[in-house]
This record gives sequence, structure tokens and C-alpha cells, in this order.
Amino acid sequence: MQHSEFLDIVTPFKDKLFRLAKRLLVSREEAEDATQEVLLKLWSKNEKMETYNNAEAFAMTMTKNFCLDRLKSHQAGNLKLVHSNYTDNDSSLQQKLEAVDSVSWVQKIMEELPEQQKMVLQLRDVEQYEYDEISEMLEMKPTAVRVALSRARKRVREELIKKHNYGIG
Repeated sequence: MQHSEFLDIVTPFKDKLFRLAKRLLVSREEAEDATQEVLLKLWSKNEKMETYNNAEAFAMTMTKNFCLDRLKSHQAGNLKLVHSNYTDNDSSLQQKLEAVDSVSWVQKIMEELPEQQKMVLQLRDVEQYEYDEISEMLEMKPTAVRVALSRARKRVREELIKKHNYGIG
């Protein structure tokens, strides 16, 4: 496979790889490093790339595994799960502050979710993957994906309601 063919395959989803890595790793730099490592591994497998049914799903699975390995490693002492890709350019300052606060609370709530629920919520609600794709990436049955997503959404909703009804804490 030529370099240009590889780029044609990888370019459409490389931003998704970065966003997933950003979701799992604390800093932009860590996410960039992880994305670069995954792309290098994909390039090293470029001869097999055309044999994969879904190169994007394969790359997302590689990214997930790389990031989780990184989190488990000794170098990960200061890494934590974070997410921040929300922007709204057409609202007032008050609305922007409220939106940032809500996103911040959702981030905090997501940090407390079990790993599987966190991943399913990220892939479905942020990255907009279909259930079957998530099922393949996370090696789960589609019904298990739906259950994990339902539980994650319910927990986020309950915690947000608690926050809004009772204030901070």
C-alpha cells in the first residue's frame, strides 16, 4: 500500500482517534502522542489494512487499548479522564458560563462512571458511533452496549438533577 492510499483510508477518522485519546488521557499532548503512536502502528500494518472489514473500528480499538495501557502504566500517575470539546459561539456570557459549568459537571460525573460505561457514553453520545460499531470496538454484545449506555446516561442525569436541586456537592 502506498503512502497516499494509507492517508486516504486514515484521514477521515484520525480526528476521532484524537478525541477518543483526549477523552481517556488528561492532556492534549498525551492525546496527540497516543494518536501518533496508533497511526504509526497502523502504518506498520499497512499491508494488512485492506483486509480489515472496518479500518476505523480497528483503529478506534487500537486507540482505546493503547490509552488504557498507558493509564495502567507507571507513567500514568498523574493522568486522569477529562473531556472538553464543547463550544458555543452564539450565546451570551451568562449562557456560556452556565454551559461550561454543565460540561464541567458532566466531566466530573463521567470520571466516576465505571470504565465500560464511560467508553460507551463517549463513543455513542460524543463520537456518534452506531451500537454495532461500539459493540465491535469494545468487544461487547449490542445489548450489553445498550444497557451500559442506559446506565451511564441514567447516572449522569441523576447526578445532574441532584446538583441542580441541591446545589454543589
